Amino acid sequence: MEVDDPITIHDHEAFAAKNMPELGHDVEDFAHCTWRLTKWKSLEKRLTGPEFECGGHRWRILLFPAGNSNAPPNESVSIYLDYADPKSSNDWHACAQFSLVMSNIHDPSLYVVSHAHHRFVPEECDWGFTRFHDLRKLYISQEGHKRPVIEEDSADVSVFVRVLKDPTGVLWHNFANYDSKKETGYVGLKNQGATCYMNSLLQSLYCTHYFRKAVYQIPTESDVPHESVALALQRVFYHLQTSDLPVGTTELTRSFGWKSLDSFMQHDVQEFNRVLQDKLEIKMKETDAEGAINKLFVGKMKSYIKCVNVEFESARTEEFYDIQLNVKGMKNLQESFRDYVAVETLEGDNKYQAEGFGLQDAKKGVIFQSFPPVLHLQLKRFEYDIQRDAMVKINDRHEFPFEIDLGEFLDESADRTESYIYKLHGVLVHSGDLHGGHYFALIKPDRDARWLKFDDDRVTPVTDKEVLEENYGGEALNGVLPQVQQRNQARNAVKRFTNAYMLVYVRESAMDWVLSPFTEADTPPHLKQRLDEERAAQEAKKRERDEQHLFLTAKVITDETFRRHQGFDLASFDDRVWPPSELPTFRVLKTESYLQFKSRVAEHFHFQESQIRLWVLVNRQNKTVRPDTPIPENEHGLNIELVRNNMAARQADLKLYLDVVDDDYSANKSLDSNAVMIFLKHFSVNDQTLKGIGKVYVHRNSKVGDMVPTINEMMGWAGSTPVRLYEEIKPGMIELMKPKMTFAQSEIQDGDILCFQVEIPEREVHDLESQGLYPSPVQYYDFLQNRVLVHFKPRFEDQDKEEFNLVLSRKTNYDTMSTKVAEHLNHEPLKLRFTSSNPNGTPKSILKRSLNQMISDVMGPVNHNSSPSVVIFYERLEISIIELETKRSLKIIWTGINNKEEATFPFLLPKNNVVHDLIGHINRQVTLNPSGSNKIRVFDISRDGRRQRELTGTELLGTLSDTEFYAEEIPLDELESRDAEKIIDVFHFTKETSRTHGVPFRFVLRQSERFSDTKRRLQARMGVSDSTIAKYRFALVQTSHFKQPSYIADEDIVYDHKWLPDDALGLDHVDKSGRAGRTGVNERAIVIKG
Repeated sequence: MEVDDPITIHDHEAFAAKNMPELGHDVEDFAHCTWRLTKWKSLEKRLTGPEFECGGHRWRILLFPAGNSNAPPNESVSIYLDYADPKSSNDWHACAQFSLVMSNIHDPSLYVVSHAHHRFVPEECDWGFTRFHDLRKLYISQEGHKRPVIEEDSADVSVFVRVLKDPTGVLWHNFANYDSKKETGYVGLKNQGATCYMNSLLQSLYCTHYFRKAVYQIPTESDVPHESVALALQRVFYHLQTSDLPVGTTELTRSFGWKSLDSFMQHDVQEFNRVLQDKLEIKMKETDAEGAINKLFVGKMKSYIKCVNVEFESARTEEFYDIQLNVKGMKNLQESFRDYVAVETLEGDNKYQAEGFGLQDAKKGVIFQSFPPVLHLQLKRFEYDIQRDAMVKINDRHEFPFEIDLGEFLDESADRTESYIYKLHGVLVHSGDLHGGHYFALIKPDRDARWLKFDDDRVTPVTDKEVLEENYGGEALNGVLPQVQQRNQARNAVKRFTNAYMLVYVRESAMDWVLSPFTEADTPPHLKQRLDEERAAQEAKKRERDEQHLFLTAKVITDETFRRHQGFDLASFDDRVWPPSELPTFRVLKTESYLQFKSRVAEHFHFQESQIRLWVLVNRQNKTVRPDTPIPENEHGLNIELVRNNMAARQADLKLYLDVVDDDYSANKSLDSNAVMIFLKHFSVNDQTLKGIGKVYVHRNSKVGDMVPTINEMMGWAGSTPVRLYEEIKPGMIELMKPKMTFAQSEIQDGDILCFQVEIPEREVHDLESQGLYPSPVQYYDFLQNRVLVHFKPRFEDQDKEEFNLVLSRKTNYDTMSTKVAEHLNHEPLKLRFTSSNPNGTPKSILKRSLNQMISDVMGPVNHNSSPSVVIFYERLEISIIELETKRSLKIIWTGINNKEEATFPFLLPKNNVVHDLIGHINRQVTLNPSGSNKIRVFDISRDGRRQRELTGTELLGTLSDTEFYAEEIPLDELESRDAEKIIDVFHFTKETSRTHGVPFRFVLRQSERFSDTKRRLQARMGVSDSTIAKYRFALVQTSHFKQPSYIADEDIVYDHKWLPDDALGLDHVDKSGRAGRTGVNERAIVIKG
C-alpha cells in the first residue's frame, strides 16, 4: 500500500509514470478507467466494469469481489484486465501494460496497486491478479492512514492501460503455435545439442544467394548424402527453401565425419567457416562454381615496413577471408578499423634492420588493397587476460552501423572506381560467457526485406533496435533490459552477456548480384527430383502412421516358415530374441470381414479358399505362443477386429497359423473332434540344428510311442530307427516323453510342439560333450534360451579390419569364446585379448582371462530391454596374454623428418627395457633418410602443446607415464648446429596461442638470416607446398611475459630476438589434422572429412 504520497489516481500521467515502469517499447495509446462500487459485501460473485477504448481495442475490468474459484473464498480480491472486444477471427492480439488499482472513495491518494504486461490473444483474453489483495486488510486502516481502502462498504477500482506498438508481431509471444514459415517465409534449423553456432552461420550463408547458387552448381548426382559435404549442404539448403517445418542437420554433420559427441561441442564459427569453405572450394574445382568463394569473400591486404629517412620498403600482400577486429577499448566499428590499420613507429632500441641501410627509423602497419563483396568481420570478443592468465569474454559496448564507408582504410593505389560503402546484412550473436552459451543470427535476406532473427528452429521478425542496440554489449541504456523478463525468452536473460561477435556486410554496389532473387531454375533438377521423391515417401509413411489406428497387423506362420525356424515356439515374435522370424505380414483394415481377409491370404499363398484354415495364436500362461483355435467361418458379420478382440484379446495385433488341409487324410483328421494338431521338430546331433518338420494330427487316446513309425516315414529313416520324443513345454522346461502314455495322459493339446531325435549310445554322449557339442534337445534348448549374437570388432583398426559375428551362449566362458574366435581368425587363442564395450559402442575395459568370465558377465544384468547382442573388441597379440603381464604396451606416433604424423606403431616390450631399446625397435619399422642424421628422438609434448620433452634414452619402459609418445628423425642441421646458431621450439596454433594442434618440433635459427629465407627452410622442414605455406602466419610467442603473439615480417631477423627458454615460434594456420586439445584445452579442432 502506498503511503504519504501526494500522487492520486486522478493524476493519470503522473500515476502511470510512478507505477508502470518503462519497458523499452513504443506506446501506441494510453487510457484509464475508474469504476465505483458500493455495497461491496453484497456484490455478485463476478462483475465486469464499463468498457473503454485504448489502441483500437475495447477493454474492461473483470472483478471477483470475494476472489475467484482459484483462490479460497472471502480471502482475496481478484481483479483482471479483460479484453472486451470479441472478434470473429482468432487472428488478433494486443500487447498491453497495465496497472490495476483499488482506492478510497474519499481519498484518491490512498490505494493499493499492482502492475503487469501481457500479450492478449483469443486463448488468453484476460490477465491480472488472482490474489490482488487480502480482502480483510482492505477493511482495516493501515499504518500511516486513518481510513481503510474500502470505506462505507465502497471503493473505486481503476485501471491504467498502455497499448504498446508491436512492429514485429511477436512481442511477448509464447510461441506455442508459432509458424515461422507463415510469419516470415523462412524456417529454422534444428539444434543437435550444441550446433547453434553452426546453425547461425548456415543461415547466413543460405541467405547469401550467390553462395547458395554456387553450392547448387557442384555436381552431386552420384553422391551419397551422408558421405558428401556438398550434397548434404545442398539438401539442407533445398529443405530450407521448401519445407514448412524446421530442418535437421544430422545428415550434414554425418557427412563431416562427425560423431554424436561432436554435435554436443561448441566450436569457433570463424574456424568452422574456413574449414567448410576450404572443403567446398576443393569440390568446386573444375565445375561451374569454381572461384565463387574467392569472388564473394576474398580481399587483399598489404603488410609493410617503410623506412622514414631512406627509400626502402618491405611489403607483403596476402589474401584474407575475414578480418579480426579488436573490441576492447574500441567505441565502435570505425575505431576498430582505424586500430587495425594504425601505424607503429620503429625507433630507438626498436629500429628496423633495413637491408643495405642498417638500422633505420621506420613505419610498420597494414593497409587494405581491396575489400570483398561480402565482408565477414570477426569481433574479438574472446581474448587472453594477462591478470587472470586465462581467456575471457569481452562484453564491452561496441557499436556498429547499418552502413559504413571503408574507403578511408584502402591503400592509395587501390582501385576506387566503385564505392566501398557497405550495408549490414547479418549479425551473428553470442549470448553467454567463455564456457558456453547460445548463438543466433540476425539477417536481412535482401535489400528490401525486414530483419529476421534465426534462432535455431524459430525465425521471427525483429526491430532495428534489436539488431543494433541490443547487441552492442555493455550495460543496457536507462536500466532497461529489453525482453529480459519475457516468458520463453530465457536465452537473453542477462543483457550484458549478449552481443555481436561476427558481422556480415555486403558492398552496396554488389547487392544486386550477391542477393539477387532466387528462382526455380537455380535449383538443380536432380536435387529437386530426389528430395521431392523422398518427401513424398515420408508423407506416405506419415499418412500410414496417422491411419494406423484403423488397421491391424496380421503375421502369418506357414509350414514353410516353421521349417526354417530355429528356436522356441513356431516363430520368434520378440525383437529381443535372435534371430528374428521373417513372417509374411498383412496390413488389415479392422472393419474388413474375415472371409474377405481369408480370400486375400489364400490368393497370396496360391491356395483355394477351401484348402486353408487360419488358427489364432495366443499367449499361454507359460509364456509360449501357440495356435489355439481355428477362426470360425460361419459367423455372419465377423470382422478382423472382432477376431482379435474375441480370440486374442491381450494382443495388439494378430498372429495366425495357415493350416493347409488339402488331402483327405488331413482334412478328415482335422475335422475329428478327438484329433489333436501337433507340430514336430527334429534335433540333429550331427548338424547341431533344430528344425521344424511339419504338423500331424494324432488321436488323443493313441500312445506317444505310436508316433515313431510316422516320424521314421516322414524322415525317410528305416522303420527300426530308435527315436526319443520330448515335449517343448516352455523355455527351460523340455521333458522326455513316456512312449507308453497316451497323448491325453501327457496333456497334449492343439498347437503343442514335440521334438524328436535319433537315440545315441551313452559313449557318444560323452564324446559330444567333450567337444562342447549338445547330445540332446534338452541341452540344445538351453543354448537357444541363452543364445546371444556377439559382434566382434578390432580394437585397433590399423591392426585389423575384420568385423564378424558369432552366435554364443550367455554361459560361454572366456576360454571357450577365445577358442571360437581363434578358429575364426586362424590365430592362437592365448594370443588374443578382448575388451568389453560401453553402451555407446566404444571400448570399455580389458577382459581378464584369470577371471574366466562368462558372456553374461560381460553383458550385465538381463532385463526386458536387454539387447540379444553385445559388442566385444579383439586384438591380436604377438605374445601370450599370460606373458603380457611382464610387458609394457606402447603406441608410438612416427612423425618422420617432415613433422607429419605418418604412422602409428604399437610395441609390446619387456618392462625392464629402456628407451634406447625402444628406439632400436622403431628403427626396424621405419625408413630413415639415407643422407640424414640416422638418429631417432622419442618425446612427449608439454601440457601447453608448445614444446617437445625429449626422453634421454635411459628411462625404464615400465616407469613411463601413460601418455602419447612420438618419435621423429632428428634433422641433420640440428645435430651439426654450431655454437653461434640457436635451436628453438616451433608449434602450430589457430588464432589463439592456447589453441594448439599438430606436433611441435625443434628448428635451427641462423645468424643474419632474413625471415623470408627462414620461412623457406621451415617449409622444407615440414614438407608443405607453396600454396599451403602461403596460408601460414608466423608469430613470436613470449610465454613468460604473457604477451600477445608478435607477427613476423619477411624482412625480420628472428635470430636477433633475445630468446628465453619458454619463447617459441608459433605457426598460425587452420588445423586440418583433427589432433587438437591434447594439452588440456577443452576445445577440439574442427575436421570436415566428407
